[in-house]
Amino acid sequence: MKRRCTSRRGVVEIYRRELGDFPPRAFAYRFGASEDLVLRFGIHRKLDKHTGCVNTVSFNADGDILASGSDDTKVILWDWDAGLVKLSFNSGHSDNVFQALFMPYTDDRTIITCAADGEVRQAQVLEGGQVATTLLAEHDGRAHKLAIEPGSPHVLYSCGEDGLVQHIDLRTKIAMKLFTCKSDNGAVILLNTIAIDRRNPNIFAIAGSNEYARVYDIRKYKWDGSTDRSYPTNYYCPRHLIGDKYVGITGLAFSDQSELLMSYNDELIYLFSKDQGLGPNPVQESSKSTMKANVGDAAESNSLPSPIDGDQTGPQVYKGHRNYETVKGVSFFGRNCEYVTSGSDCGRIFIWRKKDGKLLRVMGGDRYVVNCIESHPYSAVIATSGIEKDIKIWTPNATEPAPPVNLEEIKPNERRSYFPFALPEDMVAQIMMLQGMGTRSSDGDEEAAAVELMDFVMHFNNRRSSFDENEGSSDC
Repeated sequence: MKRRCTSRRGVVEIYRRELGDFPPRAFAYRFGASEDLVLRFGIHRKLDKHTGCVNTVSFNADGDILASGSDDTKVILWDWDAGLVKLSFNSGHSDNVFQALFMPYTDDRTIITCAADGEVRQAQVLEGGQVATTLLAEHDGRAHKLAIEPGSPHVLYSCGEDGLVQHIDLRTKIAMKLFTCKSDNGAVILLNTIAIDRRNPNIFAIAGSNEYARVYDIRKYKWDGSTDRSYPTNYYCPRHLIGDKYVGITGLAFSDQSELLMSYNDELIYLFSKDQGLGPNPVQESSKSTMKANVGDAAESNSLPSPIDGDQTGPQVYKGHRNYETVKGVSFFGRNCEYVTSGSDCGRIFIWRKKDGKLLRVMGGDRYVVNCIESHPYSAVIATSGIEKDIKIWTPNATEPAPPVNLEEIKPNERRSYFPFALPEDMVAQIMMLQGMGTRSSDGDEEAAAVELMDFVMHFNNRRSSFDENEGSSDC
């Protein structure tokens, strides 16, 4: 009965909006995160002009244009509501485009891209629809993600699988190499993702082939170049994963409340509040975890509770999806980040309620894998993409809300024979890059790189065997 009353009130407000008595953005602020709308999401339109997998989707600030990038190395700007291509251009990259973002306050004429060729490029839309692209920065290995300083039309960051973090200013076209992220044993951490805190643009987080998300304050970086070392101000990791060298993080996102959302490969999604970090030196926590594993003491086990076991003091956990085969993002939905969204290896889209981790929706978004989910800046609209060549636009268009989710009834989609990379040659490229890092490093770094390479190959074989044995599990 409560839901029915809520729906009636929503219908009245929709009627007022259609009469012009309720401004669209005011309506969005009031009802954009309504759970009833989330339960009514359905496909509004499919956009299918790319000829390769679509690896990135992003809205402009006004929300009327969607940018997409693909394995075909093209970037397309869409009128997503009408399903029309406004502009399609060659990105200038020689390999798969992994991200394409609008720079704010540039009249949607400046788009920044990064790709599997390691390049970061700027595309400038000129009069007459012509596009000029220029090289801004390079990484030695694939560059998966960019982060734009909130509210700035000039400043952005890039990260890559070479572990390098760069600060780029479009006014000077100079890419400042900040540092190379390394683990305690000196091995380079292959970075998958970077995110900036929207409430404090001085704070950014990076993560990749390591259990930790590292948070930095750009104000503490030594701009005089006196050091290239990485000095995080905080580390985040679920306690039961500390010391696990076989996990990594594929996606990060900050909420409007400075919470940090992290998606682990072949694991779960976790949400940390600002005060749940491990501090600037997590070695002590790692030692505790090692003691717990070796001694198995019950009291020690109680002092390191796992959020999976219902720990209320740890991070919020979001379960049900599967993140193993590709590099997946994770994001929030709602004006106040009321929901958490992710794709899955089973080709479905998962939406959880943020505050308690309850799974609200599971929607079929791809025949194989969904990697990207992007929320509209103010309306109840999301765009998704994955291994298929199209983009799906979702709106609350269903006449009836979806029934409660029962994970036991969800059967995994038919799987193809995937590596944990988009293509087998990606694994070969990864091995070659790790090997190259060893030959260019000092003796100590070379040994660490060799160990990293051997662990990588052995872990790949072990995970493939484990994955094949568990193929029939009920989880996606």
